[in-house]
Amino acid sequence: MHDETIRIIVPVGSLGAGVQEAEIRYGISRGAQAIATDAGSTDSGAAYLALGISKNNYEAVRRDLKILMAVASEFKIPLLVGTCGQAGGDKNLDWTVDIVEELVQEIQIDSKIAVLYSEQNKSVLKAKNGEGKILALPPSAPLTDEIIDSCEHIVALLGAEPYIDALAGGADIVLGGRTTDTAVIASFALWKGAAKGLSWHAAKIAECGALCTVSPLDGKGVLISIGQAGFQVEPLSLSNRCTPHSVSAHMLYENSNPFRLIEPGGVLDVTQAEYHQINERTVRVTGSRWEDHPYTMKLEGAAINGYQTTMLVGIQDPDILSRLNEFGDKMLAALNERTQDAMGLSPDEYHISLRWYGWNAVSGDRPPADTPAPREVGLLFVATAATQNMANQIARACNPYFFHYPLMPEKSLPSYGFAFSPAEWERGPVFEFKLNHVVKVDDPSDLLRVKWIASATGEPKYA
Repeated sequence: MHDETIRIIVPVGSLGAGVQEAEIRYGISRGAQAIATDAGSTDSGAAYLALGISKNNYEAVRRDLKILMAVASEFKIPLLVGTCGQAGGDKNLDWTVDIVEELVQEIQIDSKIAVLYSEQNKSVLKAKNGEGKILALPPSAPLTDEIIDSCEHIVALLGAEPYIDALAGGADIVLGGRTTDTAVIASFALWKGAAKGLSWHAAKIAECGALCTVSPLDGKGVLISIGQAGFQVEPLSLSNRCTPHSVSAHMLYENSNPFRLIEPGGVLDVTQAEYHQINERTVRVTGSRWEDHPYTMKLEGAAINGYQTTMLVGIQDPDILSRLNEFGDKMLAALNERTQDAMGLSPDEYHISLRWYGWNAVSGDRPPADTPAPREVGLLFVATAATQNMANQIARACNPYFFHYPLMPEKSLPSYGFAFSPAEWERGPVFEFKLNHVVKVDDPSDLLRVKWIASATGEPKYA
């Protein structure tokens, strides 16, 4: 138990999305003792882990970090960043570390930086799998050495404990590899002795910054204040507000069960939580509970799964627009026949898809026959094959059919609206997540590597 309120600024939903300095200073004026933010996720697919790159550009991340580092240093409070560089692999994390080291020199601050690496050694994972310590999550199959070897990079999602240890070691800035969105935010409150249920629930509500407010586009961040019996959520923008609905609804965000959230080492249970409006802008939450469970860490691994080449046309032909389903079926059949005849490929050696933008490209559902015809559509051709050259050759073989295929052979041969020339684009490798598994660990730091970029000696600064 603790006898003080712990206040944490969550400045933005994801680092690089546009931190507002005025909001950060407002949070400081309200007594904030730490700044914590997530910097990535799996939302944008497996490519960022496989390639070790950030979705956000260098300038945007650098801008946000400069504001946060300067204010944190000025007011002597720690800054914690999780899932650095979008995917949290070693390359993603080191990219962020380089930016932070540049800024340390530029704004002339004295910082102890803890770097938490969560990328995994394949041999270690194979050994743990052989010991039965890696379990498949539904609907995945048991893990094999072949799946492990197929991955470009594999990370294990960190919990709060490595951040707590870094704070206890006197870190001014903690930069984490792949971490659960909530762990990086909950860690400071847990370190200061706040109740687990309240700390994890507050972190979950605040993980996406202003997304838990009534006007998510009005401002970027929120302030969470965690006491003995409950926590409060307040927007950092003075023109925005939280309501019981906006706050409670965030338990639905990226969570299959709105009442239970699985984290490393336990489960957050909000079945008995109550949400109260305590003033125009702030909501208080009570009744959050935590259940301790055996410690597991989720594994994410990204692998190449073929290569793609694309082509694009626009179509305004009224005959085709009135019979798009029929035309699409006929063209796809013709493209497959052309590929197999021209290249001698079997159907299991490649894949062609047609995506109708303006018709059903997003859902993939087949619109009913009585659906009104659109004014125009964009038709995207996608060839997927084992090599880039094969995907390219499939596109070139299909080029005449894709751009001139007639719905009615008795009419003059049509030409559709070429978007570019050359017609085909190499999209490059296609990436997918290969792991949907958890690994049992005896200690939260078992799969962790830590690097300090400044002296970690002396008494902890924030104790």
